[in-house]
Amino acid sequence: MLPGSLIPEQFQDVTERIATVVAALSRKIARGGLDESLQADTESANAGGDAQKALDVIADEAFRQALVGSAIRYYASEEQDDVVEINAAGTLGLAIDPLDGSSNIAVNVSIGSIFGFFPAEGSADATFLRPGQDLLGAGYAVYGPQCCLMLSFGNGVQRYLLDPDTNRFCLLASGEKITSKSNEFAINASNYRHWSRPVRAWVDDCVAGIDGPRDSNFNMRWIASLVAEAHRILTRGGVFLYPGDARKGYERGRLRYLYECAPIAYLIEQAGGAATDGIDRILGATPTSLHARTPLVFGSADNVAQLSAYHDLPESETAALFGSRGLFRS
Repeated sequence: MLPGSLIPEQFQDVTERIATVVAALSRKIARGGLDESLQADTESANAGGDAQKALDVIADEAFRQALVGSAIRYYASEEQDDVVEINAAGTLGLAIDPLDGSSNIAVNVSIGSIFGFFPAEGSADATFLRPGQDLLGAGYAVYGPQCCLMLSFGNGVQRYLLDPDTNRFCLLASGEKITSKSNEFAINASNYRHWSRPVRAWVDDCVAGIDGPRDSNFNMRWIASLVAEAHRILTRGGVFLYPGDARKGYERGRLRYLYECAPIAYLIEQAGGAATDGIDRILGATPTSLHARTPLVFGSADNVAQLSAYHDLPESETAALFGSRGLFRS
């Protein structure tokens, strides 16, 4: 199913199992609406309070069952309130968002699965409530026009493509690198009025284009699918922003640290990019709970560093920037 030459031996079995589930989900998604409704709401919500789609539950069950008997001891999923112990003798913990972007199923937008591997410790908390820099590897699958699987185990990022004729993954590239030449940024501009002054000032300067201090025109993107955003940035550069904002419940953003932000940050750094919470490195942070949230900014290292620099400006200088160049008005 998956070529193993670049995958460390201790991960070959679990990544083969994950790849098998990814291939099966890709086919199920392609047939969504023919065999069953995948976008229908279930009667429950996940631990983060999000309504679960049928495909969320299907994907979670598929990954969990596929990993029985593997090296995975602890399974921490967005769709489970608590960590599930799969194999008491296992040596790894898996943090996973089984189906990212499920709100986009009905409109045929790319969705995916995100996961990261930690060394298993004596308890679930010791395994997962630790800095993201302790990750041993990470990856994501994107279900779109093509089904791609991106993996890293600390030796760069490998890109695999599912061949629909053979139902096997083929290695397309290793050592993927994020270009610094892209002038694209992704953010949900409808929340502009809720952002902090540094974020608004940074976006204003991008929107000002060649007439502003950045001396360059930018394009804005927003897919509302983290996997799709990450895949675009790994493919052609740019920067993604999901900052915390002033709305109740959004102070720390809405993305979960353990199974969304940390694995994506790991892949981005392996590709030569950077990932922060707007100021500090994501992988240096430690989650306080299984479903803890964090703001997330990632992409080309220079763009990410520029936004961090805006936070370092004195408030009076940031206010002056916003007042003189603000293009959106709250």
